[in-house]
Amino acid sequence: MSDPQSGPDAPGGLDSLLEEVREFVRERDWSQYHSPKNLSMALSVEASELAEIFQWLTEDQSRSLTPTQKAHAAEEIGDVLIYLVNLSDRLGIDPVAAARGKLVLNRIKYPVEKAKGSAEKYDKLD
Repeated sequence: MSDPQSGPDAPGGLDSLLEEVREFVRERDWSQYHSPKNLSMALSVEASELAEIFQWLTEDQSRSLTPTQKAHAAEEIGDVLIYLVNLSDRLGIDPVAAARGKLVLNRIKYPVEKAKGSAEKYDKLD
């Protein structure tokens, strides 16, 4: 993200979302329920609700959702991101830094010359 207006601390960025999530939780006095265990479970449930949209679709159908399906997917993606941001905050983990760190590890596990065009897991690559 070379554009400073599109980074995590830009208006509407991840830091701004985190502040909105914190305020939403604070206003409702929900912190008492937001242990890492509970948040990770809620995150899993929301990710499952997102997967449910695609459950019985063909590959082609999954690539061209109806407007209703796309709106539903957007809601579930929103839920997933809210819980992920909240969980990251509770654990003191910067999710952007975590994702970048994971990309570094994945580049090692999945070198282009071995992984390009393959869906194999890293330990099955030749």
